[in-house]
Amino acid sequence: MKPGMTSIDVAAAISELQHLVGARIEKIYKTGEGTEQVRLNLYLFGEGRCDLVIVPGVCMHLTTHPFASPQLPPTFAMTLRKYLSHARIVAIEQYDFDRIIEIKTVRGEDANGLIIELFPPGNVILVNHEQKIILPLHPVTFRGRRIRSGEIYKLPEMHLNPVEITIDGLHSVLSESDTNLVKTLATRLNMGGVVAEAVCASAGVDKSIESSDLTDDLIRVVHEGIQEVFGRMAQPRPHIVHRGDDLLDVIPFEISRYADWDKRYFKTFNEALDEFFGAGREDEALEEKAQKVVKNPLERRRTQQERAINKFEKEKSKLSTKAETIYVNYRPIDEMLNLVRSEFENGRTWAEIRADHPEIKRTDPRERTIVLELGGFDIALETAKNVPQNAQVYYDRSKKIGSKLNGARRALDHTRELMEKKTKKPKKKIVAHRRPKPRWYDRFRWFMSSDGLLVVGGRDASGNEEVVKKYLEKRDLFMHTQAPGAPATIIKAEKGVPVPKQTIAEAAQFAISYSSIWKAGQYTGDCYWVNPDQVSKTPEHGEFVAKGAFIIRGKRNYQKDVRIGIAIGITEDMRLIGGPLSAVRKHAAHVIEIVPGRFNRDDIAKKIYRTFAESLGKSIKIFASPDQIVKFLPPGESGIKT
Repeated sequence: MKPGMTSIDVAAAISELQHLVGARIEKIYKTGEGTEQVRLNLYLFGEGRCDLVIVPGVCMHLTTHPFASPQLPPTFAMTLRKYLSHARIVAIEQYDFDRIIEIKTVRGEDANGLIIELFPPGNVILVNHEQKIILPLHPVTFRGRRIRSGEIYKLPEMHLNPVEITIDGLHSVLSESDTNLVKTLATRLNMGGVVAEAVCASAGVDKSIESSDLTDDLIRVVHEGIQEVFGRMAQPRPHIVHRGDDLLDVIPFEISRYADWDKRYFKTFNEALDEFFGAGREDEALEEKAQKVVKNPLERRRTQQERAINKFEKEKSKLSTKAETIYVNYRPIDEMLNLVRSEFENGRTWAEIRADHPEIKRTDPRERTIVLELGGFDIALETAKNVPQNAQVYYDRSKKIGSKLNGARRALDHTRELMEKKTKKPKKKIVAHRRPKPRWYDRFRWFMSSDGLLVVGGRDASGNEEVVKKYLEKRDLFMHTQAPGAPATIIKAEKGVPVPKQTIAEAAQFAISYSSIWKAGQYTGDCYWVNPDQVSKTPEHGEFVAKGAFIIRGKRNYQKDVRIGIAIGITEDMRLIGGPLSAVRKHAAHVIEIVPGRFNRDDIAKKIYRTFAESLGKSIKIFASPDQIVKFLPPGESGIKT
């Protein structure tokens, strides 16, 4: 099945949707569980209400198969309503023949837009009149593109427009290509494989010829083929290509590749898109919802196995019946196969053979098969095989399905045995984690060293002042680095006991990691420690000491080339801690190491929370929410060490 709309599909759909210009946006929904869907409920004077559905990365079209609206609208839908409800659509545009659409709106003096990206992975982005992003459905960062709130929306690298390309432009593209003709047309001209094949067929040029081998005359012929195929958009014939109940493709105009295939035509291309994408996805959503109702995993497995067995039984019976039908009609089938082979030898084409023999329902030139209706079945017959060989094909398929059927029955028996053995067990009581009582140092940066000593540092200039003036005692050590933004760090020592070297090393790593060194992408820095009596706020005559800075007098004890390093952990008594890796590992049962990376503090905090929640449960949000995790993260962008 076609995974999503192509650029040509987008162009055809947008052309039809121009009648929505002037429509008022009434309601906006974000629905769907397995498949995300944004739906705009519109009111158009003289026509009434309609629903425009957007499936990011897949399709956008009018629909008569909307998903059920959720009881509690998500944040994205609420934000869209805030900016777009009761706004009027003033334009619906495709960006330069790419799979990018913008719906421009006006409400009073406010002009906003909705940008839809239909190329994978897909996105829906709310922007203002200056193309500044208000909110994306999925915040992402690409090389050279940031789709995040506050950023200016930038288009991805554009492909060439096949509708506007000149002969000289086509010559340049083909001469520089290192692939064959059909691949070059499909990718460089953004038309997709099916339409690229149609262009080759229209031009009468071998699609497998190397692009760089094309002569000027052939390039001119290919250019004429492009104009001929894309000229069909002026007289659309929207249809779905199918084989039985299987939907294969949806096309706005006729394509030579599907000349002999079964088709279903529609008045508009949006109706065809809705039937192709909308109806099927609605069924998928209902199926998924039905499966979620069955809470017992074994019950769900049994239901799936019973459905599979029922499907295999029907398929096996159908294939066996087709094989027997072939033998029942041995003589007419044999005559038809001989006749088709004879006409091929005389140079007749598939289309000519089918036209002369109406009893042939359809043909498949690729598989070299004909389809006859026999005994109420459409039976495909390979022209290269005789009657018994064609019958054997169906017997072999039936046998293969029979093997799957036996395996499914054994699996179902095993599931039933497990269900019988399963006894009801009392539900485990979920431990409700209590929020830890706050301590005086929780509002600062802090960690507990491997030796059990508390190390505290300020978060800003005010914090530095408070840490030193209020909590630095004679028995403690003061540690700092010259790098901007470094915390004024104190080691709370025990009276009469020297501070261990390991604690000093960890405190140095702490001071370095929370300075601008991390943000600058450096990995080492220098740090020093002094005694409390060497720290002063009294400057020399004529000097000035800024807030959060201190005068250091006397000898400084340096720690050279200290390597940055931070970890986040959760202790056995369910407390969130952070600091140097060696210290966190000493006290925490669950540890995640942080390194400089490409994610901002909010994003990496959410990633850390999700990682902890997978192993400890979502109840950790009480004491280890993303907001609480952020407090332990260094300034700048970070990543999780794998």
